[in-house]
Amino acid sequence: MSPGLIRLPVDAEAVGDADEEIFIAYTNLQQAKTVPVGPDGFRGLGHVDSRKDTLFIQFELKSSVGRLTQTDGAATRRGKAGRKSKEFPASTKTIEVELAQDKTALRSRKGDTGSVLWRASVEFAQLVLQQHFFPPDNPLFERAELANSHVLELGAGTGLLGVALSPLVRSYTVTDIGVLLPLIRKNVALNFPGWPHSNGDGSSGGSGVFVEELDWVTVHSSPAAVRTRYCPTPSTASSDSWDFVLVVDCIYHPSLLPALVETIDVVSTCATTWVLVVVELRQEDVVREFLDLWLRKGEWTLWRLDNILGLHYGVWAGQKRRNTHSES
Repeated sequence: MSPGLIRLPVDAEAVGDADEEIFIAYTNLQQAKTVPVGPDGFRGLGHVDSRKDTLFIQFELKSSVGRLTQTDGAATRRGKAGRKSKEFPASTKTIEVELAQDKTALRSRKGDTGSVLWRASVEFAQLVLQQHFFPPDNPLFERAELANSHVLELGAGTGLLGVALSPLVRSYTVTDIGVLLPLIRKNVALNFPGWPHSNGDGSSGGSGVFVEELDWVTVHSSPAAVRTRYCPTPSTASSDSWDFVLVVDCIYHPSLLPALVETIDVVSTCATTWVLVVVELRQEDVVREFLDLWLRKGEWTLWRLDNILGLHYGVWAGQKRRNTHSES
């Protein structure tokens, strides 16, 4: 179990079989309470609200209420217990992100799901921000490692995670297919005035955010020897490999799974890059096929991360162990 960016539980076991993983995940899902969310009053497909052109996402972050134990000097002199406790209030922090959507594209461009915001991105951002500002005893990430990391996000859609999480890392590269890049750039600029010109001195924020095209199908259909040409590298001279690859709710269409798995493999460096995959559990067969394809790469070790986002989500971490490539 490799130390570093992601803190694996001490009892974490490597994933060995896709069928077993799916059985565990979907058995747990049956026990989950269905909490009404979204404009339609149920979990639905998973988008936040596809009817609006602009969303304002608020992340409400809170510390837990604490207790402070003090010694009562007068009581001690009287021979009594002399210790009393009092509560101190929880502190709070609110982060707001303004996000444009292209609801027309969702309906007019076949297969375009990235033009609206999906719930998994909001809940993952909430988790990371909460743990960053109010660290728990067992956080998902090592804070110092995360702060120094170069992050690559695949299938970023509207770009919410790049906006919300980029201040926590050294650099954050947001990627998706070409038709979605204008929307992503618009959302980065909405939240970091002056971007991308702020990418020199960071005076207006967003200095570590980069938006690049990355088409998984192009990568997968190219000869193995040239696939890296179609993948971005960290936008800094200090590193030529990614520390962290993030894939949030991108597992939805079976035809794209081989291309996604191949892209994950191409952009990852042996024993250096951590990959985190988050998926809202909808189509059982699609999630099973994804895990099976990833495991069949052979050079990867995967771990299931339980109790990270709740029973409605599957979360898997992976790291490449051998510096070999299997061709698809």
